Amino acid sequence: MTDQQPPEDQPRDLVGVGIGPFNLSLAALAHPLAGLSTTFYEQRPAFHWHPGLLIEDATLQVPFLADLVTLAEPASPWSFLSYLKERERLFPFYFAEHFHIRRTEYDAYCRWVSENLPGLHFGHQVDAIRWNAERALFEVDFTKLDAEGEAEALGRTHTRNLALGVGTEPYVPETLKPLAEAPSVPVVHSSDYLASRERLLTAGHITVIGAGQSGAEIFLDLLRARPAGHEKITWIARTEAFAPMEYSKLGLEHFTPDYTRYFHQLPEAARDSLAPQQWQLHKGIDADTISAIHSELYRRTQHGGWPDAVLTPGVTVRTAGRVATTKVELHLEHARQGTRSRLTTDAVVLATGYRERPLDGMLAGLDPYMRRDASERPRIDDQYRLLLDPAVTGSVYVQNAERHTHGVGAPDLGLAAWRSATILNSLTGKNPYPLPRRTAFTSFGLDRERALPPQRRPGLVPLSGHS
Repeated sequence: MTDQQPPEDQPRDLVGVGIGPFNLSLAALAHPLAGLSTTFYEQRPAFHWHPGLLIEDATLQVPFLADLVTLAEPASPWSFLSYLKERERLFPFYFAEHFHIRRTEYDAYCRWVSENLPGLHFGHQVDAIRWNAERALFEVDFTKLDAEGEAEALGRTHTRNLALGVGTEPYVPETLKPLAEAPSVPVVHSSDYLASRERLLTAGHITVIGAGQSGAEIFLDLLRARPAGHEKITWIARTEAFAPMEYSKLGLEHFTPDYTRYFHQLPEAARDSLAPQQWQLHKGIDADTISAIHSELYRRTQHGGWPDAVLTPGVTVRTAGRVATTKVELHLEHARQGTRSRLTTDAVVLATGYRERPLDGMLAGLDPYMRRDASERPRIDDQYRLLLDPAVTGSVYVQNAERHTHGVGAPDLGLAAWRSATILNSLTGKNPYPLPRRTAFTSFGLDRERALPPQRRPGLVPLSGHS
């Protein structure tokens, strides 16, 4: 499907940097808004969502309603159900009764949107962003890349507003970076798991580091691929337990707009102290995966003996190095127990998560205008806008770069459509997507009016005779 696009030299109303699920959601909801010109740039040649973790049968941890648009506009032609209708798969999906779809299917759905939605430019690397005070516009410099990822041409776009959706990047602990960068021993981040899987399976002994959902899924996949009695897998993690993710109904209300508003209104120090305590809301393992791991381990005991698999939480990797060029030696410490040991292994998978991709380099041209908090992080308002000097009349919106101001829901797919609608309501000033005033049964803070003690009226005496 093709829509008429404005000339390249005409300023846009909105330029998006990055085309992951969040900016793809924004583009999909912006598409039907008359008179709004948008352009989105992505360095990669096509849409791919965590390709290294599209393990067979792995499912999303959110229901299919957490697609790009439904929770803001159920009638959108870019919904997951519209995708199924286009593929003539509505009835099979109806009878399958899958509330949580496979990751591969979510990836295919997003790719369908990205291939049909106008105004998306893949193979375009954004290099710099500046504010042009004379024209009252942002300047976006980019490099167009060829099929091999090499520079092909330079370009510049002007826009009244920006949306940064550059996503996260794999986190590799400092102690393991030299090994991860060396080609001789397979030390790979979970983001590259599927590309490295065949090589990993040839290793005599494998160690998985990290007790989140990715670590659990990789451990289970490796376990199922190894012969009983000869598994030779170790799974270690810093957390105190291989703990389940909080998935109770009221617990899930931390991923509602109501909680986001509550968190944003807290003082900075309160937000910073609260965030680390909430790890189990988003860093645990879903109960089905834990059950599948235990079932697989148990199945391997039915003929006597125990599987050759070691699962140890509460362990940190102090240092690491190569042994005889083909092995890795991990120096481990168990803080609670006060013990240290060494583990020699043939391959390591780092399920150590992701970190928000730094914006400082891209936004260097805006640095003089940016307002920062006590920790030098960008300040972000309740409309997901960077707080900038009033001299900048345009807005810079951020997606999945605001956990320090908006809480645990920042990277959650279930809030994608709501955040996109909030941004478009703010940008247009016309409220094209009316949003609910209340979304949770939980009241996360005291009503300030109700929290005040009742005032006694002058001259009244308590009827009970007690003061």
